[in-house]
Amino acid sequence: MIRLFHVSDVHFGREDRAAIAWFNDVVHKEQPDAVVMTGDLTIRARRREFADGLAWLQGLGVPVTVEVGNHDLPYFNLLERFFRPYRRYTSVEQMIEQPLELPGVTIVPMVTTARFQWRLNWSKGYVAKRELAKAVALTRAARPDTRVFIACHHPLIEPHTRMSAQTHRGAEALQALAEAGAGAVLTGHVHDPFDIAHDAAGYPIRLIGAGTLSERTRETPPSFNEIRIGAEDFSVKVRTLAPEPDVRLPVERVA
Repeated sequence: MIRLFHVSDVHFGREDRAAIAWFNDVVHKEQPDAVVMTGDLTIRARRREFADGLAWLQGLGVPVTVEVGNHDLPYFNLLERFFRPYRRYTSVEQMIEQPLELPGVTIVPMVTTARFQWRLNWSKGYVAKRELAKAVALTRAARPDTRVFIACHHPLIEPHTRMSAQTHRGAEALQALAEAGAGAVLTGHVHDPFDIAHDAAGYPIRLIGAGTLSERTRETPPSFNEIRIGAEDFSVKVRTLAPEPDVRLPVERVA
C-alpha cells in the first residue's frame, strides 16, 4: 500500500499557520510515502514567500514534488513574468516539476500555467502542446506494472466547485493522457476537493482535486487529500482541520 498526501494552494504570504502546523504534525506522525504539492506555493511569488515555502517543504522529511501554480508567477513585474517567470522559484527548483517514482506508482508533472494568454484572466489554466507531449512521453515510458498519476495545478475539465479553471486545451490533454495510460490527474486551484471518474472515449481516468491550507478557503475547511494506492485500485480521503471526522471522498462519475 502506497500513501500519498496531496496538498495544494498553501499560498505562503496568506498561509493558515494553524493548518500548516497541523499538516506538518500529520506528516511527521504518519510518514506518507510522498507529498505531492499541486501549485500555488505562494500568494504573490515574492522571494520571502518562496523562502518560507522552501523551509516548509524541506522540513517535511519525505519525498516531495512541486508543481507551478498561477500565483507562483510574478504578479506585478511584467518584464520578469514574460522573460524570467520562474527566477524566484530557483530556491525550490530541485523539487519543481520533477517526476517522482515510488514502488508501483509514478508521478508525472505537467505545467498548466502560462505567462501570457489571449484572454483577460491569466490565472486560468492552459496546456501547451510541448508540455502535454512531455507528460504523454513520460507516461508511456513508465513500467507496465506502474500506475501513473499526472500532477498539475489546474483541473483539466470543470469540477462542480465554486471556482472554475477554464483550462484551454484541457479536454484534449485529458484524452491524450488517458490514452497514454495515466490513471489520474491530481490538481488544485479551486480550493475544494473533488474526485471525478471520467470516461475519455473508452479510457478511464480520475480527476482528483485537493483543497487548500491557506486562509483563502471556500466550501471546505483547510484540508488535504490522502490517496491510498493498492494493487488493484486507489481511494481518496479528505483530511480536514475541522471537528468533523475525515471522510472518504465519493467518486463522481461522468461520461
